[in-house]
Amino acid sequence: MTRFLVVPQWQGSPAARAMHLVDGAEAIAGDLPRASTARVEVPASAGEALGTGIRRYSALARIADAVTDALGQAAEPAIVVGGDCGVAVPAIAHAAEQHPDLAVVWFDAHADLNSPATSPSGAFAGMALRAVFTDLPLPGSGAVAADRVILAGAREFDPAEQAFVDEVGLRVLSVDDLADPGALAEAVAATRASAVYIHVDLDVLDPAVITGVGLPVPFGLTLDQLTGAIAAVRARRPLVGASLAGFAPADPAAAVDDLGTILRIVGALA
Repeated sequence: MTRFLVVPQWQGSPAARAMHLVDGAEAIAGDLPRASTARVEVPASAGEALGTGIRRYSALARIADAVTDALGQAAEPAIVVGGDCGVAVPAIAHAAEQHPDLAVVWFDAHADLNSPATSPSGAFAGMALRAVFTDLPLPGSGAVAADRVILAGAREFDPAEQAFVDEVGLRVLSVDDLADPGALAEAVAATRASAVYIHVDLDVLDPAVITGVGLPVPFGLTLDQLTGAIAAVRARRPLVGASLAGFAPADPAAAVDDLGTILRIVGALA
């Protein structure tokens, strides 16, 4: 049985609505099976950078350690529900410990490939994918080789992020590429990984599909494109972990409007 870990982390987000991520995580948690759902307590304090160049670093490091402890040694897959995208980094590291040749699929409207030196905001969510395969000063960083990472659905890159993509040769699949649900499965197969982890930032969806995201970007995926791509990957490789992030509803009524869409994605992952 899939287990769920709810991590209402907001400290990594650059969005003005960052605190709404707490409400979003709790709204999703309310529709998850209670017996298989656990929570990580997220401090209310913002935390300090401590000279790392990462805003709120002290809180983020504490939460990353708590996520690792909560995932423990259990063999069954876990879906981590954020919060901001930073919650995926320790979860991916945990999966990579058990599956050393793990592939990672990162669905996101944004590249999340900045570093402390290039980030215009200092927000860790904008560095989270880079932390998956680069050694940044946060627990879980650098757990997966860059040639086993695929960025899917991104359509907003800072200049430094685009230069980094070109430098490392990162696999990037556009929204147009994902019109073919088999394209992502083929990209995962090309990594020769034996297992896969899938991260979904909800802003990968088109704003017409979901409203409760902090930094919407037009011309995104449809719900069917996203769930179809996930299903095609799962048909080729076992899914050994997943995360869902970025739900920041403006109010409880708005949360209800989006939950049907979100639960379809949870179903595709679970």
